[in-house]
Amino acid sequence: MEKRYPMQINEAIDKLMAHCLVGKTEMIPIEHCDNRYLAEDIIATHDVPLFTRSGYDGYAIRAEDTKHCSSTTPIEFKVVEELPAGRVPTKEIGAFEVSRIMTGAKTPKGANAVIMLELVKEFNRNGEKYISIKRKVKKGEHLSFQGEETKYGETIIKKGTRVNPGVKAVLATFGYARIPLAVKPKIGIFATGSELLDVNEAMQEGKIRNSNSYMIVAQAKRIGADPVYLGLLPDEIETCFNSITSALKKFDIIITTGGVSVGDYDFMPEVYKRLNGEVLFNKVAMRPGSVTTVTALEGKLLFGLSGNPSASYVGFDLFVRPILKRMLYCENLFLKVVSAKLTFDFPKVNPFTRFIRGRLFYENGEILAGPVGMDKSNIVLSLAITDTLIILPASTRAFQKGDWVKVLLLEDNEGSQFLWE
Repeated sequence: MEKRYPMQINEAIDKLMAHCLVGKTEMIPIEHCDNRYLAEDIIATHDVPLFTRSGYDGYAIRAEDTKHCSSTTPIEFKVVEELPAGRVPTKEIGAFEVSRIMTGAKTPKGANAVIMLELVKEFNRNGEKYISIKRKVKKGEHLSFQGEETKYGETIIKKGTRVNPGVKAVLATFGYARIPLAVKPKIGIFATGSELLDVNEAMQEGKIRNSNSYMIVAQAKRIGADPVYLGLLPDEIETCFNSITSALKKFDIIITTGGVSVGDYDFMPEVYKRLNGEVLFNKVAMRPGSVTTVTALEGKLLFGLSGNPSASYVGFDLFVRPILKRMLYCENLFLKVVSAKLTFDFPKVNPFTRFIRGRLFYENGEILAGPVGMDKSNIVLSLAITDTLIILPASTRAFQKGDWVKVLLLEDNEGSQFLWE
């Protein structure tokens, strides 16, 4: 039986990232870029605002003409032009002249402030429009100046940013009709084990339904990849080898669940040997998922995840996620980590780092982390309500309620540049 030596999590990830795959870029119409990742920095194609404009409905005015205005000494101004949004001014503002201006309209030459409509009195004299003002106006008041938000040529959104509605609005603002996006990493996914039934098959004695593949597909989609479920593989070495060899011609990343331990019917280690790939690690100092195995082969990666649902779940987010994130040009490759207070005792001493499926909640201004079911790697029901992985580092002591620990946020989109260790 093969002797395996556990590798520390950070060392395993370092070895894995040294074989990180390169992302690719494609140009996609803005209508179809939602929730995709930018492959290039987005540069401002013009100043914003493009011109100095009014922040309110009112009158464009020269501030210096109002220095003697007061409630007892109002001053009259002649209205020389009306400027709705979108109209270019044609007249320069002279002494004691104003232009009626709407929100967003370009301010006329000579004007250096806007007085709000409700602060003036409007009247007509000899068929011409005038206003009367009883207060001073400060230079620059109620103006949005050209380039005050961003200037031409500045980087406004960094590559690796996910396109949400706000990002999409910015892209449209600067005329990006076609967007440089990261090509979605294509992943081939197999489930191994003769005991498995597919989701549409009736239950049979001694069998279980395959849940791992559907879970992994969903995890990959959550990150932004393009996973393809390739079906079930029986515990037959030739079938496994031939199927994976064929899949490697189509995919840069292959994920299998199950068959990576050292049992009589665990054939994946033998498949890796036949492929002549470089086994980066085949045991990790963690629970669940210690048998997680990764092999590099001619610029491609094979991930052998545990057949136990919770172990497979954890293995994907720890090891597959950072590879996919880098292929999507993201800076934050790892799960975001926060500190929380345990709500339970964990008396078992851990020779390996343990990841407890849990949920976060808040009480009296503190972040608390509690478990969501039995702490066994074959448990699947608790995954439905899991939003965090509680990290219990390898230790010679037990953990107690009230201890502060680090937790990984599974539903967070921001991520972190660094592993928690």
